[in-house]
Order: sequence, then C-alpha cells, then structure tokens
Amino acid sequence: MIGRLLVANRGEIARRVLRTCRDLGIETVAVFSDADAGAPHAAEADHAVRLPGAEPAVTYLSAAKVVEAALRTGADAVHPGYGFLSENAAFARAVLDAGLTWIGPPPEAVAAMGSKIRAKALMAAAGVPVLPGFTAGPDRSADDLERDVRALIERGPASAGRRALLVKASAGGGGRGMRIVEPGGDLAAAIESARREAEAAFGDGTVFVEPLLERARHVEVQIMADRHGTVWALGERECSIQRRHQKVIEEAPSPAISPAARVRLCHAAVTAARAVGYVGAGTVEFLVADDTVAFLEMNTRLQVEHPVTECVHGVDLVELQIRVAEGARLPEAPPRATGHAVEARLYAEDPGRDWLPQAGVLHLLDVPGVDVRFAPPPPGASRCLRLDSGVGNGCEIGVHYDPMLAKVVSYAPDRAEAVRRLAAALAGARIHGLVTNRDLLVRVLRHEAFRAGNTHTGFLTEHDLTAAPAAPAESAESAVPLSALAAALAQAAANRAAAPVQAGLPAGWRNVVSQPRRTDFAEARVSYLLTRDGLRAEGLPDTSLVSAAPDLVVLETSGVRHRFAVARYDGVTHVDSPLGPVRLTPLPRLPEPAGRTAPGSLLAPMPGTVLRVEVKPAGLVTAGQTVLVLEAMKMEHRIAAPAAGTVSAVNVAPGDRVEAGAVLAVIEESGG
Repeated sequence: MIGRLLVANRGEIARRVLRTCRDLGIETVAVFSDADAGAPHAAEADHAVRLPGAEPAVTYLSAAKVVEAALRTGADAVHPGYGFLSENAAFARAVLDAGLTWIGPPPEAVAAMGSKIRAKALMAAAGVPVLPGFTAGPDRSADDLERDVRALIERGPASAGRRALLVKASAGGGGRGMRIVEPGGDLAAAIESARREAEAAFGDGTVFVEPLLERARHVEVQIMADRHGTVWALGERECSIQRRHQKVIEEAPSPAISPAARVRLCHAAVTAARAVGYVGAGTVEFLVADDTVAFLEMNTRLQVEHPVTECVHGVDLVELQIRVAEGARLPEAPPRATGHAVEARLYAEDPGRDWLPQAGVLHLLDVPGVDVRFAPPPPGASRCLRLDSGVGNGCEIGVHYDPMLAKVVSYAPDRAEAVRRLAAALAGARIHGLVTNRDLLVRVLRHEAFRAGNTHTGFLTEHDLTAAPAAPAESAESAVPLSALAAALAQAAANRAAAPVQAGLPAGWRNVVSQPRRTDFAEARVSYLLTRDGLRAEGLPDTSLVSAAPDLVVLETSGVRHRFAVARYDGVTHVDSPLGPVRLTPLPRLPEPAGRTAPGSLLAPMPGTVLRVEVKPAGLVTAGQTVLVLEAMKMEHRIAAPAAGTVSAVNVAPGDRVEAGAVLAVIEESGG
C-alpha cells in the first residue's frame, strides 16, 4: 500500500492528484520551482520540496532532482501527472531503481509509445492503421528531404501530392514541436524550428514528417489496464477544436462516431495497449477523415482532458491509476457511459494577436455555479459543473510554463444541455487581470457549426472566431459606455465612503450642480450629474441610477435594470454585467509626459528569451519577414517586419532575456 506519494508536476494536474490522495488517506509531497514558490499546489501538499531555478530544464524536467526529493521526504511512490517527465522512460526507470512505486505504465511501454516514430511502427505491425511518414534527422540535406517527400507521396493516399505536410516532435505533445508546411513551403526551416521547440519542451529534438489530414476529426480512446491482463476502453473523446495543434475544447462522447465505429476504435486501442504490455491509464489517439482512420499517437499518461471521461463513466481515473499501481484487479468491464461532458481550457492568451501568451497577475478567477473541483460528479448526479484550476486569485502568471489557467467542464444528460451550460458558465465568469481566450471559447460553443457537431481540426481556421463579432444588439453596443458609467459611479461611492467627513452624502453629489463630474478611461469618457431629479449622464439619456456602492452599481436603461460588479486594481478597472465583461484603463487627470519610441520599433510582446536574430543592421527586409524569434512559455514566437524597409537597429542578440515592451529592433520603412 502506498503511504506517501510525490507528484512530479505542477499546476492543476498536481492539485488534481493531491485531491485524490487526500480522499484515499495518502500523504503527499509536492515539488516546486522558484517561480512556483507561492503556487497553490505547493501549499496544499503535506510536504513540499524546492527545486532551485525557474526554467523547466533545471526543475520539473530534472529527473535526478525529483527522485532525490522523493527519497529525502520518505515518499514511496511517484505520480508524474502529464507533460514534463510523464513520458520519459528513463525517469520511470530511475523511480523504480530507487525502490519507489511508479504510477504509470512499465518503462518499456513508455519507451515504445513515447517515441511517436517507434509507436507508429509497432502499431503498423499490430495491424492498426497508420499514416506514412519519415524521420527528419539533423543530418538530412535538402536533397535528402526532397527524396523523402517524393517517397511519402508515392506511399500515401492518391491526394498526398496536393496535401500539406505536418512536422511533428517524436516526444511529448501539447502542440509543441509541430509545424504545417504547405505545398512548396520551406520544409527544412519548419523542421529546424520544430526541432528546437521540441528540444526545449521535452529534451528530445527528434521530429518526423507525415501528410496533413485536413478537416479530420481528432478522436481518442481512454484506456485503463491492470497487471492481470484486463484492459478497459472507456469510450472515445473528441478533441477537434484546436489552435496551434493544441486542444482547447474536448468532449465525450464524440458527436459523430457511430456505435460501429466506436467498436472499431476501441478494439484498435485495446490492441495497441496489449501490443506493448500496457499497465495504467493511457490514451490512443486517431485522426478520422471520411473513410480514413489513422493511428496518431499513444500518450502513456493521463490526459489534460481526462475529466470528460470521468464525468460520463463516473470514475476517478487517478484513483484507478493508484490502485492499479498497488496491484489491484480491474473489474471485467468499465462502468457504462451516460450523459455528455464538454471541457473548455481557459488560457491566458490573446486569440486576436496570434494566440499570444499573457503574463502578469491573475487578480480574480470566479466561475459561477461550480459544483465540484478536481472530482467526478457526485454519485447519481445527472448534471454537474466542474472546475480544475492550478492558480488562485493573486497568482503571478509567468513566462516559464504553459499559460493554462483552468479547465471548466460541463456534464449533462445530453450534448446540447452540456454545451449550453458550459457557454453560460464561461460567459458569466469574472476573470480579472489578464487577457484570456474566454470570449473565443464562448463564441465556439455558441457557433451553429459546433452545436451541430460539425467539428474538425481546422475549425478555428474555417470559422475565424478570434475577433469579436460586430455588435448587432443594443446591449452589446452599450456595454462599454454603461460599464464606464458604472465604474465612475462606483469610484465616487468608494471616495465618499472613505471621506473623513460627510460620508453619508450620496456618491457623486456636487454642491454646484451645474458642473458635471468627469471620469476618463482610455476606452470611454464619462460625464454625469447627480441632481435632485436623479442621474443625468451624457450620451445615455434613458439611463437612471438605482443604487451605487463601491463594488456594485445598478443602472436602469430604457426600463431594464442591469447590475454592474466593479473591481479596481492598480491601473485597471474590471466591470462585469450581463452585457458582458469590460476592462477599463483609468486615465490620470494630469498625465506624465510619455516616453517615445522611434517609428518602426519592434517591441517585445512579452518577457522571453531571444532564440535567433535573422537580420543585420542596414539589411533590407520585406513586409512579414521574420526579424527575430523569441521563446516564451515553451513556444517560439516570430517577430516580423510590419512593412518593407531597412533595418536601422538591432538591440538584442541570441540568448538575451527581454522584458515586455523592450525595443528589439527598428525598421525604417521604405518610402513610396
């Protein structure tokens, strides 16, 4: 029996494992980097060990440090979570060699399936359908790659010659180390970029190339196997809504898989597991396009999206992992699936700026109606809203790790209800301090094609939902001015409450009623009077004040009342209402002179490390040409020339750490 377990991970998956351990009476050990010293997972564990440093390579990816932490704290088992070392066979062996219990499959299975290249060969030998491909080693010349592509076309489907190619990292997942190369594109450059990103994220830069199946569904089967020969297939999940090859919305079951197709997929998944002597939780992933079903990869770990399977089957997959590691037998068949579950991943990123990750303080994350956290629905529940989050209010979101803030999961008797409740929960969430993908998630969930189940991996490309739609409704048009008015009234109420004298006067009351009160935000200017006859707001003639407190204002406009929750932080005010969330930037009455940057300056969009500089001073550039590449949050980010011109300055070199807003280079735009 396991008595003390170390979680070799961070964030929401660490908290997820800790929750199950508490339920089972198992003591817990967390590890944390310097960047995570104040993280919730470090505070919630019974014991916590510092891994000095912040970069993944010297902290969560250091197998020696993690094993030493387990031994030092007297842990007798290690759970790897997902990502980091979870699919590292050498780490699994090191855990077992130290006399500890490994909560995962045998190292041999991890090695076999952890390499996507080797996994495809094994699956082909076992009769599981695979796509053709080739390994793109660092020694391959341009001529070698051209020959490889010709051979790939000859072995592939009839349309392979017209298809784009996909460069993929052999190790790891999460969309890192993946590049699409359109016909005629620069394959060599894509391979080199994918290799660097994979090396940074997984410590393994091996990549391979295969045809890109466009408009395919990404469907995966959850498996669970014990040491006594029982292998479960717990139905399928669909994970087709993706950006940058990383899933953002997942659901179980798939809205498009027939019962017969489900049987075939589950049979292929069980065949894959048996082929490598699999034990524990894992996922076998497939691409499904028309009549083509192709093995994609096998993840020898728990998946980010495991909660949707837990909801529909009523199981705790982490508990099953632990019990299997202790030698327990699984029942002959898994619990029957009921209902439908949909999960949305909430990221600190800006979809309108090419999914740019965001760093800073998360002041508030509040999702209404949450029933459970890190747990399956209560027994007998037919509806449930679940929240798994690795951060808390006031947490600093840095640049070293993935920017996911939370997973919100809706479970209901049918898909339509589950989707509707998830969209409502996200739309009503209060998220302060960072730009997120929340609005995009809501637009996807409410999109006609998604509601109809017409999903595929190119959904976000086909339906460009990154920008907010034009406001057709009166409520959307008035959201900013009404929210700005509410913010101004709330600030006046706060000032009045803090006044040392006459605090009982109404907020915003003025002795000289002819002079309006003005409050300026970057997004709107507010001018109003509070008279004996009530509120008179410039530009909002049909709006009256019902009540005003420092954190809540009720306005009535055209006979309809709206409640505005107002929260003020340093330099920003957030207003939440049924009209939608609004972020406001208060402007000082006497602003300081602003510093100026040279025209054509390329600014760092976030803190990061300069990987490459691809131009030289006095060199010519074309519009859209890559000037340099930054690495942040384990991803590469291109900084491109906004227009054709001449490079007048390069202020950084490879390896330099830069802060957000730093001037990286200056492009002098060509005349005419």
